[in-house]
Parts: sequence; C-alpha cells; structure tokens
Amino acid sequence: MSELKIYAEAAPSAPLVEYRTGEEISSALAEVGVSFERWSADAEALDLSDHEAILAAYSDEIERLKARDGYQTVDVVSMHPAHPDRAALREKFLFEHRHSEDEVRFFVAGQGLFCLHIGARVYQVLCERGDLISVPQDTRHWFDMGSAPSFTAIRLFNNVEGWVAHATGSEIASSFPTLP
Repeated sequence: MSELKIYAEAAPSAPLVEYRTGEEISSALAEVGVSFERWSADAEALDLSDHEAILAAYSDEIERLKARDGYQTVDVVSMHPAHPDRAALREKFLFEHRHSEDEVRFFVAGQGLFCLHIGARVYQVLCERGDLISVPQDTRHWFDMGSAPSFTAIRLFNNVEGWVAHATGSEIASSFPTLP
C-alpha cells in the first residue's frame, strides 16, 4: 500500500503524520509542489521484461504528460532481487541530491521510496504499482529501492541525457528510515 510519512528534518525516528490513501497523499504533496497520481496499472497482463510493450500499454498517459510538461525522452527501468549490482545501484541513489529537471516515475510493478527534503520536513513517499510521482526540479531528495529491490518504472525526462544528479553534500539521508 502506498503511503506518505512526513517527518521533521531533525526528528527521523517518529513521523509527524502518515497518509495511506491516494487522495490524502496527493493533497499533502500538492501543498509542497509535488505531483502524485494514481494510474490504472495492469502489470499482471504485461511481460515486465518487454519494455516496448510497457511503453505501448501506457502510451496515452505518457503522451498526455509529454504534451503537458514537455518531456522529451521516456524509458523503462527494472530491478529485481537477484540483480548482481543491486547493492551498488541502491547506493547510487541513497544520497541527497537535486536535478535540473523534474524527476518523474510511474511504477508499473513493485515499489520504491522517494524521500523529499522540503523546507524543514522530510516527506517519505512509498510508491507502489500504479503510482506516478513528479518531483520538481531542484527539490532535494533521495531514493531507496531496498536491499531486495523489485520494481519496474517508466521514467520521463526533459533532457536527452537522462538521470543527472547534483549532490547537496548533506548527510541527512543516512539519518532516515530505509526500506528493508
């Protein structure tokens, strides 16, 4: 189940508030400029290794976002618990960073934890199948896929280079809960 936990940045052990419905999560994140939507995700009918079929299945939604927000490139990323580089890839995203463009992910299957550092709060958004999150450019954040990652996500980019992170130098990410 998708969820949002909001923490004070100086108190990572106890959330101030928790939300579990799509409407609550979307509303709370909209207050800080983050977009969260629920799409119908019929991943069971798709071969998750067939990235072209995934893009075709969600082409209407993808085209809507491209037209609305100017995204230029789209791809699919998959991770599974037996991936030989899973630990290194997990570490690649577990530091606070920013992007010069929005970070947009739609979870076709599985889950991932986006941690957004906005003002004096940390918003931990557990995204699962059917969740679309759009983290605005320059938002400090990190991502955790867990020690046994299992997800397939569609990524949309404004630049043709794809994912480019700019580290903030903060150690805050190491203070907050991660996925098991």
